[in-house]
Amino acid sequence: MIISNERNKLINAICYFSENVEKLGKTKLCKLLYFLDFRHFRDTGRPVTGLNYYAWPMGPVPAELYNEINNPKEDLAASIEFRETTAYRGKMLTVTKKSDTDTSIFTRRELSMLRELSEKYKTATADEMVEETHLENQPWHQVFEVEGKRQSLIPYELAVRTAEHEMVMSVSKDRQELMEKLSGTRQHIL
Repeated sequence: MIISNERNKLINAICYFSENVEKLGKTKLCKLLYFLDFRHFRDTGRPVTGLNYYAWPMGPVPAELYNEINNPKEDLAASIEFRETTAYRGKMLTVTKKSDTDTSIFTRRELSMLRELSEKYKTATADEMVEETHLENQPWHQVFEVEGKRQSLIPYELAVRTAEHEMVMSVSKDRQELMEKLSGTRQHIL
């Protein structure tokens, strides 16, 4: 099975959060990945995991991963266990790693963000994290509340402040063009 770099980073980010954050459930995991991807995009013009996030009522959700959790693909199932447990308000899906986290695949910036997010949200509840994603001027708020586009894709570009927008988008475009060229080159080699 060929695993993309982004997929590998996704799996290892989940492993990292599962060992560094308390009471990691489905909602808290979705919010941590959202913060990781959108903050990294804001700073560099690219997300870490490449997931797409949608404006659901409880905040941004990486719908593809959210749905996969019920029936994980082989690579995810080998590294992560999703188990239903009893919680304060009923049932909760907990996230536990089954393999070691490979932090060598992350850049220094990505690893620093993983650490910062884990420290900041170590003891936070899922409800507290949902509230933070709903703040005004945040991407979810713009799509869900301001534009009224419920269940719609949240563009990464909304993470970038207006003054920085042109510069980051230029870098992002250059990176995308480079990736397309490299992808084409790789196909010619094969």
